[in-house]
Amino acid sequence: MGREAARSGSRRRQTWSAAVLFAVLPALSIRAAELADTVNKVKASVVAVGTVRPARQPPAEFLATGFAVGQGRHVVTNAHALPDMLDPQSRETLAIFIGHGKRIESRKVAKVAIDPIHDLTLLKVEGSPLPPLQLGESQPLREGDTVAFTGFPLGVVLGLFPVTHTGIVSAISPIAIPAGAAAQLDGPTLKRLREEPYEVLQLDAIAYPGNSGSPLYEPRTGRVVGVVNKVFVQESKEAALERPSGISYAIPVRYVQALLKQAGVPGN
Repeated sequence: MGREAARSGSRRRQTWSAAVLFAVLPALSIRAAELADTVNKVKASVVAVGTVRPARQPPAEFLATGFAVGQGRHVVTNAHALPDMLDPQSRETLAIFIGHGKRIESRKVAKVAIDPIHDLTLLKVEGSPLPPLQLGESQPLREGDTVAFTGFPLGVVLGLFPVTHTGIVSAISPIAIPAGAAAQLDGPTLKRLREEPYEVLQLDAIAYPGNSGSPLYEPRTGRVVGVVNKVFVQESKEAALERPSGISYAIPVRYVQALLKQAGVPGN
């Protein structure tokens, strides 16, 4: 009787486990389909950012990722990723790169607003508008929320192929000095950062050099909730490729919205 009861209990547990599995699988499938649809839309708004120097081989240098905002005539990226000065003798210009694969079009851009404290730069794009991304959270972010980001890790080595990663918001924590910007900040700015640290989003997701400026967004809606700006690298840049830490950071979207308002660029 004991063995028969045990077998009966085991069958009930197996039946219950199968029922749970079949109940969960459709939900997971729906979420995966939603993300695939979202990525397909987001990709059209994500660009590579860098410089063009005609005499250089190759002429283009890719430095970061950016994304279209406002009415599609502006791009947001990280301030630390772009050079402070261009070389006028070599006719070096700032540019974004759009297209797919090896079919890449470059467009000149100009810096119109910079927020060094939050490591953000707003660029104005020449030519026809790009499809802009929507800014803002559907609901306040919490630790444990799932997020995604799309960009160009390690630059554009094999062509213009945006890459998407997913993860969760593992922590919302204060930061004192944004990545790569400390040496560029003046005394008053450094003092303000020390006295008024702001919160950043720590992500349980792998980003690489080149992902700087990538839009962080809600997988279901595609609404931008932040801008990837820092990858925690324990050793050299080369070691990061072999042993990525899996810790990245993003600037909350409210600072992007403030930068657009400062520049007089309509939001969306």
